[in-house]
Order: sequence, then structure tokens, then C-alpha cells
Amino acid sequence: MRKTALAFIFILIFPVMAFSEIKEETLKNGLKIIFIEEHSVPLTTFQVWYKAGVIDEPEGKSGISHLLEHLMFRGSKNYPGNVFSKIIQSHGGIDNAFTTKDYTVYFQKLSSQKIDISIELESDRMANLLFLPEDFELEKKIVLEERRQRYEDDPESLIIEEVISTAFKIHPYRKPVIGWTEDIQSITLEDVKNYYSEYYCPQNAFIVVAGDIKINEARKKIKEKFEKISVCKSNPKRKVIYEPIQHGEKRVILKKKTHLPMIVMSYRVPAYPNRDSLSLEILSTIAGEGKSSRLYRKLVIEKALVVDVSTSNSPLSRDGFLFFIVASLKDAEKADEVERIIREELEKLKNEPPSEKELEKAKNQIEASFLFNQDSIFGRALFIGKFEILGDWKMIDAYRKEIMNINAGDVQEVAKKYFVSDNLTVGILLPK
Repeated sequence: MRKTALAFIFILIFPVMAFSEIKEETLKNGLKIIFIEEHSVPLTTFQVWYKAGVIDEPEGKSGISHLLEHLMFRGSKNYPGNVFSKIIQSHGGIDNAFTTKDYTVYFQKLSSQKIDISIELESDRMANLLFLPEDFELEKKIVLEERRQRYEDDPESLIIEEVISTAFKIHPYRKPVIGWTEDIQSITLEDVKNYYSEYYCPQNAFIVVAGDIKINEARKKIKEKFEKISVCKSNPKRKVIYEPIQHGEKRVILKKKTHLPMIVMSYRVPAYPNRDSLSLEILSTIAGEGKSSRLYRKLVIEKALVVDVSTSNSPLSRDGFLFFIVASLKDAEKADEVERIIREELEKLKNEPPSEKELEKAKNQIEASFLFNQDSIFGRALFIGKFEILGDWKMIDAYRKEIMNINAGDVQEVAKKYFVSDNLTVGILLPK
């Protein structure tokens, strides 16, 4: 079947753009470094990825990964005090970090001549982070306030959190990245030190350095600073946790002060490299991504029942996560009708495969997203890192090729397989 010009161009340039200038090396202490040489602009991004996220947190200590992220900016042996970001900014760069359910990332964006600064600062806080009691207490208060503002006072975020924690019974994904209030309050300084010692070490991390670099020079500088860092005392191994089979639909109703009632429907689904995750990615695009999607046309344009509706899938999570359908209602009294229409649209996908036109359009949208995700040096490095977390960044090419091979029947089959009551958790946000 004829493909659009965008898709054709993407297929031609993607392998060259993504892989021709990438090299990797693993140091003696187990730290892997991925180099992406790209001389289009005189900039460099330096990213340190730790395989430490919600999925690794001890029971009763939710939020410890995020709290440690905060403390990583409070000073290390050779750079005490709150100076990390100030040093980066004084050299014209920017820095930040983020924590997810599967990993934590620290990054800087600097001119290519300044890469030594990232190497120096990141190596020192990997090996010699300071844990001052006053810093710990301050950051703990900041995180608790962040929790209050972003979740307790935000009904839309809170209903998503409630749905996730209801959908999973024992899997760590049930916990929010920021943590639950009572857990954050219970975390001690010793808890954070132990977590840092167990997970923030060379064999449980990798570096992605990308941009206007000379690989041999960058390799030498990184080895000099990072190879002497000691390995973890105990080799961290990720636990395999199997969520029990769900029996029957789950529902949660949240009543809060809100001007925007919501319906959140979530189905438990697998992650990549399970091939079904790719079919679900295409299904998500067809069902609810964009103004031409089925649900948007039906609920926003035709029925005018909702302000917005969207779907999302998370194929790049470490373990299977959730397929979301989220609708913001104009009228809370219409919640039952909106839910009924969503279910009807999902039944249509079960009963009849999508058209070839829909399938082609969805693939082109996904391919374009691949391209746009790598439109910057930082974006390319981030994309590579996400696949490395799954096991190997080289899986990117296989992922793309497998998506191109998904057919309409595959999409119909995953709709039948996963859009069932035994996979479903429904959340309703109603005004109080």
C-alpha cells in the first residue's frame, strides 16, 4: 500500500539519524556510557540515568526516589551547599532532574566546551553525596508541600492517582512517584542514605552524552572521573512482581471541589517487547489521539458531551501498565451516557478491524512522533535512554519495524483481549 511522503522520508533517514554516530562502552565498575556524536550545533547534553524509581522503593517508603532526587542538589563532598545548579547556570547551562516509576534522570545542557563541568559534578554526587540533617528536613517539607499542591489540591491529578492505586493490588506501580503523605512523613535520613547506597552506583546507572563531542576525548574524561567510583556493596537486582489476575471491574468515585467532572477508564495492558503493546499503541492513536480520532469526533464534535477526550498507552514502561481513556465532562449528570458511548466505541473496535486508511494514518502519526522526539540533541539522548532502561537502546530499530508490520487484525485482536471487565478500573470525578 502507498505510504505518505512523511512516512517514506522517515524510513529512509531514521536508521542513519539514530544509529550511525552512536557508540557505547562499559567501564570496569559496570557503568555504561552511550555516546551520540552530533555536530549540528555546538551544544552537549549530559544525562545520568539511575535504575531507581517507584518500582524499586521499599514498602511503606513511597516517594523516597523523588526525595533523593531533591537531595542530589544539596551538595556533595567537593561541592558542598546548594551550588550544583548555580555552577551550571554560571557557565550558561541549564540542569534539572525527574523521577518516574522506573528510573530517575539527572541532566545538563551546556555548550560543547563545558562538558568537563558535568563530568566533574555528576561524578562527585554519584560517589560523595552529602546528607546533612537540615537539608533532609528542608527537602522533606518541600516535597510534602509539593504533594499537597499537585495532588491533594488538584482533583484531576488525584483521580488519576486513585485509579492507578485501585487498578494495581500489589505491584509497585500502584504508588505515586511523589509518594503518599504518610509514607513521606515516615522516611528517615537513614532510609535515604541506604537507598542511595543501594541504587546510586555505577553498575545500576548509565550515562548518555550527546551533541558536539569528540567521542575519544569524552570517553577519556568520563573514565578518569567515573571509573574510580566503587560499585554497589550489594548488586541491585530488580524484583519481578506479578500482579494477581483481576476478577471483575473495579470502580472508584471521588467527590471534590471541581469545575471539571472527569471519567477515567483504565485497562491493564502489557509493555514492550510484548508485541501486543505495539498494536495497542496504534489502537490508542486511532481511538483517542487527536481531533480526528474516533472518540473525539463522537464525544466532542458530534455529541458535544465533553470538553476533551484522549487515550494513552505506555509501551515503554518496564512492566505492563495501563491503557487510559480520559474524558473531561461538560455536565456531571451526563457521566453515565459518556461512559456508555466510550464502551460502545471500544466494542466497535472489537467487532470490526480499523480501516486501512485509519491504520496507515496511525502508523504515520507514530512514525512522525519518533522523528519529532529526536528533533533535538536532548530529545535523541532521552529517547535512547528510555530504550536502554528496557534492556538495550538498540531495540529502537526493532520497535519501529514491528510497528510497521502491525495489521488491522492485530489491532482488533488486542481490543478483544484487553478491553474486558477483568482488566478495567473506572474512576469518576464528581463535584462536591
